[in-house]
Order: sequence, then structure tokens, then C-alpha cells
Amino acid sequence: MSPAAIFSAFFFLVLIGSPIAVALGLTGASAAWFAHLPMVIIPTRFFSSLDNFSLLAAPFYIFAGEVMNRGGITETLITFAAKITRFVAGGAAYANILASVLFAGISGTAIADTAALGKIFINGMPKQGYTKEFSAAVTVASSMIGPIIPPSVIMIVYASVAQVSIIKLFVAGIVPGLMLGGACAVIVLITALTKGLPKGEIKAVDKSDKQLVFETALVFSIPMFIVFGTLSGVFTATEAGGIACVYALVIGRFVLKTLSGRSVLACMRASMRTTASLYLVIAGASVLSYILTVTGAISSVRSLTVLFSDSQTIFLFFVLGILLIAGFFLEPGVQVLLLAPIFLPISRGLGIDEMQFAMVFLLSGTMSLMTPPVGICLFVAAQIGEISIGRMFWAILPFLAAQIVAISFLIIWPDLVTFLPNLVN
Repeated sequence: MSPAAIFSAFFFLVLIGSPIAVALGLTGASAAWFAHLPMVIIPTRFFSSLDNFSLLAAPFYIFAGEVMNRGGITETLITFAAKITRFVAGGAAYANILASVLFAGISGTAIADTAALGKIFINGMPKQGYTKEFSAAVTVASSMIGPIIPPSVIMIVYASVAQVSIIKLFVAGIVPGLMLGGACAVIVLITALTKGLPKGEIKAVDKSDKQLVFETALVFSIPMFIVFGTLSGVFTATEAGGIACVYALVIGRFVLKTLSGRSVLACMRASMRTTASLYLVIAGASVLSYILTVTGAISSVRSLTVLFSDSQTIFLFFVLGILLIAGFFLEPGVQVLLLAPIFLPISRGLGIDEMQFAMVFLLSGTMSLMTPPVGICLFVAAQIGEISIGRMFWAILPFLAAQIVAISFLIIWPDLVTFLPNLVN
């Protein structure tokens, strides 16, 4: 099968409603059959792709995020952020962005950010005078910070594919994550200056300022603990995930006293479902990626990038454009598993810093979470706010444009990404 036929078969299966993991695996198996390859390679690749120590970190971070979310810390973060920003026009919108930055340090995913913060902000901001569309747009756009600021599940998947250091990815993601938040804040500022936005405060919990600061500091200590512990060599990033689980349980159960035994069981069930679906996608994508490699399909796709081989910057903008287009059909995890193996050898051949390429790739892929028809964060926010997807997408366009500009800065000035990892080295 040609590359066009393989990808057409995959998109057809997705469009008729097949789960992503099934579409990936079935497409790979069909391509192997048409290529007259031994079918035993399908189960072999399916299971061998999961035999990776780095991937063991994913369920730990997923569980830790579930514990902190169900432990009532989300409301504390929102109230803390709102108190800081309540004096300025658009205060609730800025609080939304700041809460996403803080929440990113415990969730690791954009979907968890949208779901957890959206329940309060999308329904609470309109009561202060914001439109529902704007409230939802700020929530979705700022949730893109979740997979970038450490810890990050998508970075763990990327590290297993690219064979790069997880901790270096975590460190490299700090500045780009803050830049995404800054891009959202710029749009809020422009809106406040041109259309006017109300001042005010969203209070999710009734706690004293001292208690809010203490609990927020406890939560923020988790990502700091993970980064500094792995940098110092005390434990690996995978071991840090297990320690983060214990730390989150202690905080939720004994410090905040908001986590019951039943809640812990619910966290386990939710994290097992999330981990299982993630691993199925990884295994299915591994089968398809292997078939594309052995049939020479990837080599023919790589030949298209020869036109950009004389310029690192042009190549990175090319990757940005391809991923933005692919984002209309593929979620970030699938993009990492299918497209990263295509572009990584070219990037390395051009001498592009691995951390710069990783951040450009991951940020560009993350944009797919807020673009239809597969923008899952867009759908989550639309469901929470009972807003049509069309109105949501028009409201989110300025934020999408601002974040693309932020990614462009990372392409033009690589030091924005590389100076922290280099400093660590």
C-alpha cells in the first residue's frame, strides 16, 4: 500500500467512528497483509512497544493528578489565583490563566485542566459579566499549558519515542509553558482595553489568605520536588512519579483532609482507564509506524522535506504547519507516535537542538486539542457551558493565533527553550 492509501484508510476508520487505537492497529495490520509481511509481527510489535521503562512513569503521574484533583485542591488553586488578580479589569480571566499554570504542575494533561477548571470558570465568569464563549475560550486556551509545564504525560510518550531524557524535557517545558500563558494574557489585556472586562473575584472555597497560600505552596512543591529530585540524581523521573503519588495521597488524606478512602478508589479506577486507553493508542501506533517503516512509506514522506534542508528555521515552520493541519484529524499523542519518527531524523541531520525541536513539535501538536473536529478540550468546554462548537471556535481563534505566535518565537529564538536545559547540564 502507498502512504496515501495507508493514511486514507486510517482517516476513513476514524471518520466512521472507530476508536483511535483500533483505527491505528487495524490500518497497520491491513497494510502488513497487503505488503505480504508475516502477520506475527503485529502482536509482537503491539506488546514490545509497551516494554519500555520510561512509559511506566505515565500511570504514576496520571494517578497523582487524579488524587490532587479529587482532593479538592482545584478549588483552592482557583481561589488563590482569583485573589491575586481581582483588582484588575479581566481579573477572573487572568485568574483562569494563572490557575491553569498552577494546575499544570499536578495534572500533566490539558483535558484534566479543561474539565476541572471549566466547571468553575465557564459557569462562574458569566455571572460577573463575561460572555460564555469568552469564558470557555480562555479556559480551553490556557489548558494548553497543562501538557507543557512539568510533569507531562505527553512528554513521557515523546521521550520513549525520541529516546531523550524525560527530565530534560520537563525542564525545557517551563519557559514555553509560561509563554503560552503569557500569550493568553495578552489577548485578555487587548480585550479588556478594547471591549472592557469587569473586575471581580471567583471564590470557589471559603478559606483564609494564610491557609490558601500554605495549601497552594504544598501543591506547587510537587513539580518542584520532581524536577529538583531528578536533577540531583536522587531518583529517576519514573521513580519520582511513584513518590509524587505517595506525596499527593499524604497531602489529600492527612494535610488537607479532603480525600476519603472511596475517593482514592475512584482515583485508581479513573487512572487505570486513562492509562489503558493511552497504552492501547501507543501499541496501535507502534504497529502502524513499524509497517510504514518496513514498507518504505516513511522514506517517501521524508523526501518531501529536502526542500527545507538548508534552513533549520524554515524546516521548523514547516513542521509547525504540518502539525497544525494534522491537528484537525489527529490528537497530540497520535502525532507524537506517527509523525515524530518521520521528522526526528531530519531534525537531527540539520543539527537542530533536540529540546527546541521537541518543544516546537509538542506545542504545535497540542494546538489540536482546541481545533475541530477532534479538539477534545473544545468539546469538553462546549459541553460544560452548553455552547455550540462553531461559537466556541470563533471565540478561541484569537488565543490560537497568539499561541502560534509564541511557538514562532521559540523557532526564531531557540535560546528561549535551550537555556534552562543547558544551565542544568
